[in-house]
Amino acid sequence: MKIGVFDSGAGGLTVAKSLIEQPLSKEIIYYGDTARVPYGTKDANTIIRYALEAIEFFNNFDIDLLITACNTVSAYALSSMRDKVKYPIYGVIEPGIWALNKKVQNKDAKVLIIATRATINSARYQKKLESLGYKNINSIQTGMLVPIVEEGILDGNVLKEMLHYYFKDIETPDAIILGCTHFPLISNAISNYFKNRPILIHSGEAIVEYLHNKGYENLLQKPKIDIYASDNVQGLRSIATKWL
Repeated sequence: MKIGVFDSGAGGLTVAKSLIEQPLSKEIIYYGDTARVPYGTKDANTIIRYALEAIEFFNNFDIDLLITACNTVSAYALSSMRDKVKYPIYGVIEPGIWALNKKVQNKDAKVLIIATRATINSARYQKKLESLGYKNINSIQTGMLVPIVEEGILDGNVLKEMLHYYFKDIETPDAIILGCTHFPLISNAISNYFKNRPILIHSGEAIVEYLHNKGYENLLQKPKIDIYASDNVQGLRSIATKWL
């Protein structure tokens, strides 16, 4: 099996890493739309257009499954993408909610969602969690963390100050949904900010577990991964070498 992984930039590499560590396929085709990152500041029509252009890219490969490793694309464009192809396409929002529901049984638990502006404004996480009975949901857009991670700032004072900016008035959560695939790279810093070290929901880990639940089985051999980008592919491959 060959799996495609699509993201607006480098963040989806955290999903690719999970797919490498728990291999479901022999090959991964990764495409980052680095020329137009971030998607989280774009309007819905633009996000859908970019996502459909990514489908055109993947038409060059005989993939069996596509994962949109971008929460913003998962929030706005999945149905439009699915209309264009015959193979299955999975986003990361539904697996993230599935993982939270599995790990956090208490419906009174305080759940914090952090994501880009577009993902938060879509209310996809919030509405689904409410439908499952969760009563204490807080969601904040933390989009400035994306360029910080893209710059390779994964710890230190700059990151600590930015986390304080976003979290200083937040009631301590029991669980945090990392609603952007960049955020697992700073998960330790996020967890350490709160004294109770809340449960973190990581999109890469969630999608692998979700696909296992769908009947996809692990392979013994780790997959080959090919990295492509709409701009500065060498830069993305350099990041992949560090992160993977």
